[in-house]
Amino acid sequence: MSQFDYIKDIAKYGLENDQEKLLSVLNELIEYSKKSKKTNFAIQLQSILKESFRQHKTSTLTKVGSDTYFNRIDDREVGDLILEKLTSDYRLDNIVADENVIDNLNHFIEEHHKSEVLRKFDLPIANKLLLHGPSGCGKTLASYVVAGELNKMMVVVNLGAIVSSKLGETSKNLSKIFRKAASEDCIIFIDEFDSLGKVRDYSQDHGEMKRVVNTILQLFDYLPQSSIVIAATNQKEMLDEALLRRFDFSIGFNLPTEKEIKDLISLTLKNGNFTFDNKAKANKVIKSSIGLSYYSIQKTLVTAIKRSLFAIAKPELIISAKIDTSVWQNLIEIEKKSMNI
Repeated sequence: MSQFDYIKDIAKYGLENDQEKLLSVLNELIEYSKKSKKTNFAIQLQSILKESFRQHKTSTLTKVGSDTYFNRIDDREVGDLILEKLTSDYRLDNIVADENVIDNLNHFIEEHHKSEVLRKFDLPIANKLLLHGPSGCGKTLASYVVAGELNKMMVVVNLGAIVSSKLGETSKNLSKIFRKAASEDCIIFIDEFDSLGKVRDYSQDHGEMKRVVNTILQLFDYLPQSSIVIAATNQKEMLDEALLRRFDFSIGFNLPTEKEIKDLISLTLKNGNFTFDNKAKANKVIKSSIGLSYYSIQKTLVTAIKRSLFAIAKPELIISAKIDTSVWQNLIEIEKKSMNI
């Protein structure tokens, strides 16, 4: 599209009083202007938009999450877009990850604990967090940790209900969920965030994908700083560059090292009820499990504990037991074979 096409669409949607499409086109024009090296125009237009949102009482544009906007949404429809609402008791000491992950999570959480200090100096509060890396490496657990540390409710988005083959429906669904979350001052968690890119697979024009991306950009830009969006993906490379730039923190998760596997085992066995029957053999199993995810390693260890416990004549009468290391070793080998490792 040319700049003139954007102007025509702005005039059209403005006259029709279609606020959602008007905002979407305005944000498209801002991105287009940046790419066309018309930076000053893009900044001026973005400034006008933000000022309009701040003065929503006297403007035809209504702030995302405001009562006026939210009251027009059917609660039942929004409910269909939410997989679950939850609170969390997880804390930073419940997660095992590399030092960089822990440090970044801690910094993100600290910004919200000390938000008054940042507001005093007119500094922004980071509220958009991208978690990326292989499956089973702690991305979802990290979102629970953030929710637990900040004592915030988390809204888990039902991506299957959000994404629609109907033209413009995905953008509308995203807008609904963000308004709902913004009004409740909570965390929005979107797993498999890259799946939003699959809109382009539908038999609509290519503009549908642009519309979805621009809707997300718009929602990110005007998300209240007291609300948080956490997105998780296994395929960061699929995400639009403009989207990647909007995240305040981008935290990469990796498969565990030998040290991190040992930390995970210590965390799993922290109650002291179970110990390995052969520590030397257990160390060999730890080395052989390198290449598996945190989830796979913990899953096989817990299964080995259960089988070792059930092998005892009267497990209900004991308070501690030995883990059959051979059982765990066998489970690790089966897991590696299933993962082609």
